[in-house]
This record gives sequence, C-alpha cells and structure tokens, in this order.
Amino acid sequence: LFPEIITTEQQSLVLVKRLLAISVSCITYMRGLFPESSYGTRYLDDLCLKILREDKSCLGSLQIVKWIQGCFDALEKQYVSVFFTFLNGTLTELYQFKFKYKNKVPQMDISSNQTEFVTGLCSKDVKQASRRLLRTLYLLMQNLRPLPNDITLTMKLLYYNDVTPEDYQPPGFKEDTGSGDLLFGGDPVNLRVGSVSTDFHLMKVKVTTDKKRLRKADSNLIQKNGPTEISHQGLDCEEEEEEESTKINLLNLAFSQEEVIGPEKKRKVSEPEKLLLNCRK
Repeated sequence: LFPEIITTEQQSLVLVKRLLAISVSCITYMRGLFPESSYGTRYLDDLCLKILREDKSCLGSLQIVKWIQGCFDALEKQYVSVFFTFLNGTLTELYQFKFKYKNKVPQMDISSNQTEFVTGLCSKDVKQASRRLLRTLYLLMQNLRPLPNDITLTMKLLYYNDVTPEDYQPPGFKEDTGSGDLLFGGDPVNLRVGSVSTDFHLMKVKVTTDKKRLRKADSNLIQKNGPTEISHQGLDCEEEEEEESTKINLLNLAFSQEEVIGPEKKRKVSEPEKLLLNCRK
C-alpha cells in the first residue's frame, strides 16, 4: 500500500498521493456518499480501507476520482494545498489537506569526499505516522453525525503563488470565480487529525465541523484556540502563526490582498469544472 522505503523524492511523492487518495476515499465512504460498488478494499494491518475506484455507474464517485487525479498533477509540480468541503447552503464540514514541500539540501560525506543526500527520517517512523493518521481519520468519521440529504461536495485547490504559473490549471479544474466567502453554520470546532513528514514532503490534515455534529472526540484532537478562518495567506504561514488566528464563523477561502499589494497578487484558487453528487446511498 505504501512504499517499503521512503528515501527518495519519488517515493515520498507516492506516499503523499496515496495518503490523499485514501483519506478522501475514507471521508466519502464513512459519510455515506456513494454505493459499495464505487470502492475497492485494501488492508493496512488490521484496518480495512475502502478506496474509491472509477465506477462508471456512479457519476459522482467518478468525478471525485478525476478531482484526485487533478490534485496529483499539482502535487507533482509542488504547487498546491487542498480544501475538501461539504456544503448545505452554508459550509457544513471542511477537510484541509495542507502540503509543504521541503528543499532537500545535499550534504558532504567527509570520509568519502562525496556529496550526497543524507536521510533524516526513518521509513518505519513515516509509515507509522501514516497508519496513525488514517486510523484517527476513520475514528473521527465514526463520531460525526450523518450529513443532510441535500449536501453538495466541492474541492478547492489553493496554490503557492511564488512557484505556480498564473495560467496553470490541473486537469478537471478551472479558475475559481466565486467571492470566496463561505459562512460556516453553527459553532465550528477544529480537529487536528494528524501529520506525516518525510525528507521531502509534509502533509497535515485538519477537519472543521459544527460542534453539534460531533458525538464525541478525543480532547487531544480539538484545537481549542485554533483558526476557523481559512485564508490564502495560511498556506505560507508557519503553524505557530496559524494557531494565533482569531476564531470566527466566516471562512474566507479567497482572501484578497489587493489593498496591500495589488490585484495581481491575489491568491490563486481553482475549483472543479463540474460538481456532481447524485449517487448518495
């Protein structure tokens, strides 16, 4: 399921791609979006994983698979961080997959007079962190109350402006033309699912939901002073800066910096070309 060793950038990329695909599959399966035929089964130790596949009988699940493939393209280019949301008039649930890309620096091996990459993280530790993240996500999904029947699903791709070409759009996505302001219904609570770090990538997963929709949760998951405002600036902020954000009920997914640095520097955002979700169980 995951690479046996994770010592190269390509192996690390395979890991984060699979973690993203499995996580999104877990969310859609546990939230009851698509029929059993839309999923294949894999096992991670004793954890049964349901993974989305291209089910031509269900247009909704087929569309999600295409979204994930578009995310893979942006991940390969090191451009993107991802928001995955359920909407019901207002924002019902938000899943944030935050990716950071590390610049691996060659180090000199003095004894052999050779310049090479020195591995700092053990593959075993990385895989343990991956298993822990998925288990936590599954546990959290089991403790969320059912979604409303008239739910809409969308995905927002937010980019690092300093490296992303202005005209870039991954397959299946287009420029986000919305206002970017989404009102979160109820009393939002932020939950830290976990993170996985390799020598080349860092992936963090957070969930925001209405407190009333949460049956119970490990207190260690809850960000008591965590941010409910998600802005484009957040992609370039350090974690400590994010923790200091003020808790409010308005999520600004298209935060504009026009007042400071002009409209040409507004954070680049993509949205799906199509929104299909007509295969609820």
